[in-house]
Amino acid sequence: MEVAAIVAAVGLAFVFGTSDAPNATSALVAARAAPWHAALAFSFALHALGALAGGTAVALTMTTLIHVPTNDLPSVIAAACLASIVFVAGAARLGIPTSATYGLIGSLVGGALVVGGPHDIRWGGFHGLRPYGVLGTLAGVILSPIVGVAVGWAARRAAIRATARATRRVLRPVRGAIWLAAGLVALSDGTNDGQKAMGVSAAVLVAAGSLHRFVIPLWLRVAVALALALGTVAGGGRVVRRVVRGYYRPGPLDSLAAQVSSAGVILGAAAVGAPVSTSTVVASSVVGAGADRHPRHVRWEGVVQTISAWFLTVPACGLMAAVFVACQRLA
Repeated sequence: MEVAAIVAAVGLAFVFGTSDAPNATSALVAARAAPWHAALAFSFALHALGALAGGTAVALTMTTLIHVPTNDLPSVIAAACLASIVFVAGAARLGIPTSATYGLIGSLVGGALVVGGPHDIRWGGFHGLRPYGVLGTLAGVILSPIVGVAVGWAARRAAIRATARATRRVLRPVRGAIWLAAGLVALSDGTNDGQKAMGVSAAVLVAAGSLHRFVIPLWLRVAVALALALGTVAGGGRVVRRVVRGYYRPGPLDSLAAQVSSAGVILGAAAVGAPVSTSTVVASSVVGAGADRHPRHVRWEGVVQTISAWFLTVPACGLMAAVFVACQRLA
């Protein structure tokens, strides 16, 4: 079961690539700085680098959500990863940028409830600014899109004021800056998403006795980095188009403001060890930039549909993981 759990976690990293990771390239496509194939190739390289070079703060946070017996942990993690894969992959095929992060949180809770009930859940909160447990982690993923909207709105307003008297010549350096901002988003997202899969995998290795303390082996980093980056290329087109066309069609300055905002929120979350979803952060930053231009330019129907999918993800994945664990225990 230990091998199955790690394989499922690496598979989940691939799904992170198909659902969350492509959003880092949406600004390049929207600003016509690159065709989406080139943008996804750029995203592949930066996501792989981020996963390889990232730390362990987010990975450690993922290990604080549940506290099940050591012999049950691999089966719970395998079921949680599988449930997240099934749900999020289905949403990605429809072009809906739901969150694999939400799915993993809900799945871990659902699986743990079947094994030991509520006392196997670490509800947690905050140690200073650092989140731990279910409540601390959920606070981070819920607050991040709110912050994304606010920062996206403020960043676009600042960009418009700074370029109020500029000519169209400013568009060339703006598109160059979008490449830099998109690279930062991809790099930080590779770190954040990669650590989620690495964290649950390392927890399995510790439970199995293969590791004597919580560390992320190099082979695991490489496997997760490749899976995440390959997912970006394999399944990103639908979600990129959804972010570009589904909420608001941004211009170059709008795209730059949204991408800088997204990078700032994701990097800030990584610094305190908070798992966040790139799809929620990027989408909220795009909406914030559009709302600064005028609320009527935002396609609120698409926003509502996506938010509904996010709220559905946690209970749906939790229920699915609970069924998987129950079936394993009956087999």
